[in-house]
Amino acid sequence: MVKDFIKQIIPKPVRRKIRWVYDLFLDLLDLLGGKRDQLTPPRRMIFIGDGDFRKIGEEFFHYFIELGGLKPADRVLEIGCGIGRMAVPLSGYLKSGGSYEGFDIVADGIEWCQKKITPRFPNFQFKSVDVFNQAYNPKGKFKASEYAFPYPDESFDFIFLTSVFTHMLPPDLEHYFSELTRVLKRGGKCFITYFLLNEESGKLVGEGRSTLDFKSGGSGYHTIDRNTPEEAVAYAEDMIRELYRKYRLTIISPVHYGSWCARDKYLSYQDIVIAEKKEI
Repeated sequence: MVKDFIKQIIPKPVRRKIRWVYDLFLDLLDLLGGKRDQLTPPRRMIFIGDGDFRKIGEEFFHYFIELGGLKPADRVLEIGCGIGRMAVPLSGYLKSGGSYEGFDIVADGIEWCQKKITPRFPNFQFKSVDVFNQAYNPKGKFKASEYAFPYPDESFDFIFLTSVFTHMLPPDLEHYFSELTRVLKRGGKCFITYFLLNEESGKLVGEGRSTLDFKSGGSGYHTIDRNTPEEAVAYAEDMIRELYRKYRLTIISPVHYGSWCARDKYLSYQDIVIAEKKEI
């Protein structure tokens, strides 16, 4: 409740400046204490949400292997790779022909990855794409609903998006969905996180128990900020399931629901859906 009060009285640009100064102070302490390794970015550069950079990366690394069946020789694509939080733990795993491609709309994060990760692991490549997003790249040149991924058809064994579709509106999400299906190999898998609205989560949101107040929206989706809807977007689970059927992706049960809405049983924070592009 204190956080909600702060958000109401302090404008977002001011909150960001305060957070940057605070993170700079912590960066200095990390530097003096020798606590940050070469593959962990400074706190002030991290734009991908709260939580421990390394711990969250390791958490999903295990999910990719144990739930998604990721193999060391797989060719991997990360859509919305941020500043390498998921790439870093994969760097010691993708061997014996395995490789990684990642792209993101935040140029500073890509530049850091290109300087810090690729020189040590040449099979890890990162691209900056100038795609518009009101929350993360408001001056972007290309519409997400029209952007073609820069890869040939059926290029990847494993594709994942963590906290990406949670910041995209329906036309953009569906176009990205069609593109990821295009570049995914037959027999390949995709691993995607969402905020899914169903009977359980909808009830918890309505009761005010959720960590995010999805109060505004349109057909099939809700957002926490009417003025900047990409700040956080939740989708009706039925709508998302229909999208998988439309693009001939088979969901691997169960869906791993998250804690974001304050449910009692959960795996991670966001909801996780794993699917397979079946052989024809």
